[in-house]
Amino acid sequence: MTKHEQILQHIQSLDVGNKISVRQIAKALQVSEGTAYRAIKDAENQGLVSTIERVGTIRIEKKQKENIEKLTYAEVINIVDGQVLGGRNGLYKTLTKFVIGAMKAEAMMRYVDAGNLLIVGNREQVHKMAIEAGAAVLITGGFDTNEEVKQLADRLELPIISTSYDTFTVATMINRAIYDQLIKKEIALVEDILIPREKTNFLTTSHTVEKWHELNSQTGHSRYPVVDSENKLYGMVTSKDVIGVSPFVEVEKVMTKSPISVSPKTSVASSAHMMVWEGIELLPVIDQNKKLVGIISRQDVLKALQMLQRQPHVGETIEDLVTRHMEDVSSAKEVCYQLEVNPQMTNHLGTISYGVITTIVTEAGSRALRKYKKGDLVVENITLFFIKPVQIENEILIVPRVLEVGRKFAKVDVELFYGGQIVGKAMLMAQLIDR
Repeated sequence: MTKHEQILQHIQSLDVGNKISVRQIAKALQVSEGTAYRAIKDAENQGLVSTIERVGTIRIEKKQKENIEKLTYAEVINIVDGQVLGGRNGLYKTLTKFVIGAMKAEAMMRYVDAGNLLIVGNREQVHKMAIEAGAAVLITGGFDTNEEVKQLADRLELPIISTSYDTFTVATMINRAIYDQLIKKEIALVEDILIPREKTNFLTTSHTVEKWHELNSQTGHSRYPVVDSENKLYGMVTSKDVIGVSPFVEVEKVMTKSPISVSPKTSVASSAHMMVWEGIELLPVIDQNKKLVGIISRQDVLKALQMLQRQPHVGETIEDLVTRHMEDVSSAKEVCYQLEVNPQMTNHLGTISYGVITTIVTEAGSRALRKYKKGDLVVENITLFFIKPVQIENEILIVPRVLEVGRKFAKVDVELFYGGQIVGKAMLMAQLIDR
């Protein structure tokens, strides 16, 4: 086990809420401060710790995908550029909801429960009542609170945070952060679908081709990762590599060195594109130290992408917004869609933005192709021409025409009209993936 891995293991073993410093880790595990710093940064990327200005680094609970939308108080501080007035030992706790305190104290407290975050101005009596009810407090406008409230917050380990922003801005910032987390939750990552190393068949550099044949007859699979004595990915062996080769030849001599691989944090969509582009059925998954974590197959990837398409979306991206508002107005003669340009689709000049037109073209082209061929597709190239600007609240007509469909590729021409005049034109090239 490397020193880096030892430090990460040590951090994981610490209780949630513990404070961590580079010097303390370096001393406890007898490593250099540089090594300790890099490992702490890695732990932060993994969601094991959180660093807060003027407070330091604290051990937090690693979030599972199911509760990713819950923010810790430590994250709230970083979102609102806040400072801790009291209760810093509770920074690792998560908040269930936030409440804006803009009414009389008694009425407000009916809405405040334990685990909430009350966003309120300079009202010390309310600060105290909220802490007593088990809620943390975020004071807006840069105000402070009294010593009694701070001591109560320390005793109950419920943070009191102060920020210079006003209540509305703070609520918007926190809401945006929760919404961003929800969109992240919707994105499937390789770590969500991989087959772990313990259940993976792989070869080592000491094996011969005979072992490949043995695994092949047991599993029916034809490609296996090759690892060295430290479990680092070294190569890949496929049926092509072993055809006509003596069973006593070492795997190392026939394998493909430095194979294409992905990390657990790579998105499933990106992996799908890689597999199609490179024409490969299986990808090894490796960690930062190039050690084999598991594998993903093309079937796993396609299954995950199809599952995602069936799931209801929680957050709404611009893409969701565009696709949801595209109305099918096709006739017997041609495929066409209608879309009204709303404020979120425009740039600072109030005309439809370049990115939105790209989304419209991609979606219209994809829908037209699905009428021809069932399956998923990866857009490879879009040539886009802006002819006339389209302003807010204008209704555009989108007409995709499939020019050519092959076994693996397709070409689609997409035209955009407003008031009977052409306002945009595009040519789309896509790769088709059979299900």
